[in-house]
Amino acid sequence: MTKLTICPNCGEKNLHWDNEKKWSCNACSFVLYHNVASAVAVLVKCGDEILLTKRNQNPAIGKLDLPGGFVDPKESAETTCKRELWEELKIDINTSKLVYITSLPNTYIYKDILYNTLDMFYMYEVDEKPNFCIEKSEIISTVWIDSNDINIDEIAFDSQKYFFETFYTN
Repeated sequence: MTKLTICPNCGEKNLHWDNEKKWSCNACSFVLYHNVASAVAVLVKCGDEILLTKRNQNPAIGKLDLPGGFVDPKESAETTCKRELWEELKIDINTSKLVYITSLPNTYIYKDILYNTLDMFYMYEVDEKPNFCIEKSEIISTVWIDSNDINIDEIAFDSQKYFFETFYTN
């Protein structure tokens, strides 16, 4: 965050980062907020098993992750769940069957920028395991894991680790 030093409004090299959420310029009073980004994670469940993906991108390449992603502007969290499951796995879901569970704070580093996120967790139950067509640029593979056999150390993000330790019960 400290790399951004030139004010985009007046061009002065005195843009100040408050080490939490905003830049400000003393010369022209410009303020730029770096607000929390919204994201979703979908726990796809079939019986006692849940679907996890293996990440093919940093951060946490090779680690396990719930399907999901960032909410786009003018998009609801439920629409994001539908879009992300389609983009990542080619699964078309009925958003009315999504069950909201909880939200948790998290951080996400992308191209050396730390984003604070609010991760919203949903459950989507299926009667049988769907066929996938994974997006190879994002996902290495998928795995169905018995919910009692999740190894927290293999999970990519702190919010998901905390979710599995605290909120998710079979």
